[in-house]
Amino acid sequence: MPANFRLPSRALAQPRKIAVAGVAVLGAAAVAFSAAPGHAETTSSVAAAPVVQLGTQPIQGVKASVTDQLAGESVKVQAIAAKKQAAVTQQVRTAALHKTAAAQKVKAAHQAEQAASRSAQRPQMQTVAYSTHYGNNLDGWIRQALAVMKQHNIPGSYSGLHRNIMRESSGNPNAINNWDINARNGIPSKGLLQVIDPTFRAYHVPGTSWNIYDPVANITAAANYAAHRYGSMDNVNSAY
Repeated sequence: MPANFRLPSRALAQPRKIAVAGVAVLGAAAVAFSAAPGHAETTSSVAAAPVVQLGTQPIQGVKASVTDQLAGESVKVQAIAAKKQAAVTQQVRTAALHKTAAAQKVKAAHQAEQAASRSAQRPQMQTVAYSTHYGNNLDGWIRQALAVMKQHNIPGSYSGLHRNIMRESSGNPNAINNWDINARNGIPSKGLLQVIDPTFRAYHVPGTSWNIYDPVANITAAANYAAHRYGSMDNVNSAY
């Protein structure tokens, strides 16, 4: 190789070093530029960093829950108040019904007492004992009843008693009415003159049987009732 061939080689090596150095400088500058704190992108990145904040949504949820609880308590209070008011109303109604029933009971007892008192005010004479000389038939029952009625000043005649007996029971001492209003009320009419139990007890004539089906007891109690209401059984010509 010629001796002068190396010179150009050294001359070229220097520019290459300069170029490498330039590249290094530019790279460093680029690194420095991208890391600079004043760069807009860096500032934007810092501003976008997440910030912990207390959101309003959970607080709204708590408020709604408290409101619902208060509303629920209000409904419960109203329900309890309504229940108490209903109980008071029912008590008032029950008391009124009891008062009415008691008043009716007192009235019925007073009427029965007055009827018994009127019967007791009649002259009490020795009652007629059942006698064997009265026949055990309709004629004998009417005649014996008239004897008892006479002793207790109860008005009535044979014809009046007989006429009403035939209309009411056809002469059957065990007759009972199971279809009229009294029967529907649970107190059917019974016996020769179709007397209901309350009337029989209220106008029962002393000395006679307490069996409502007994012919003489039934006739005399009915005649006693008719005397108080109509003046005499003779004045009765229809249902009484």
